[in-house]
Amino acid sequence: MKFGIVGIIAFIIDYGLMNILLMFHMHNVLATSISFFISLIFNYLASMKFVFKHRPDMARWMEITIFFVSSFIGWIINEVIVWISTSWMPHDSMYTMHTQYVIWTNVGKLVATVVVMVWNFVIRKWLLDDTHTNAMNRLKSADKRLTQEELDAKWEKSFSHRLGLWSLSHTPKGWK
Repeated sequence: MKFGIVGIIAFIIDYGLMNILLMFHMHNVLATSISFFISLIFNYLASMKFVFKHRPDMARWMEITIFFVSSFIGWIINEVIVWISTSWMPHDSMYTMHTQYVIWTNVGKLVATVVVMVWNFVIRKWLLDDTHTNAMNRLKSADKRLTQEELDAKWEKSFSHRLGLWSLSHTPKGWK
């Protein structure tokens, strides 16, 4: 629920700012890049405060790295989809066919938003949220659920946990 609320607010920031920039005839790839990064700053601050709990088995620098590397990949996905949405239009269409250009940019942005949202959720849930193992277990029927010992063993073997422990052992002295 909190992931969705933060996502909706970030979308409003991203989508609104993009359309404001497009009104000034800014190229859609530049406009979506600016709006994406502004909404990313909000998304990071809100996600770390309200959505994802800090994991005691992972260094803060690793959480930040995962968030921003996954966001960078999301930005590339976003820009490619938005670029494709208007790549077939004449080069000067942001001036000569402005309404169509804005409409097709918005269509591309909506598709990109869905794709990037799925990407972000999967990667962040997998690497940043320490409850994913238990959450999946709760979806199973009562007779097929893992015991707490089995959950703990699964968590100990998870890539996420091992990455977290590695990050703690490779954190410079004085860093949190």
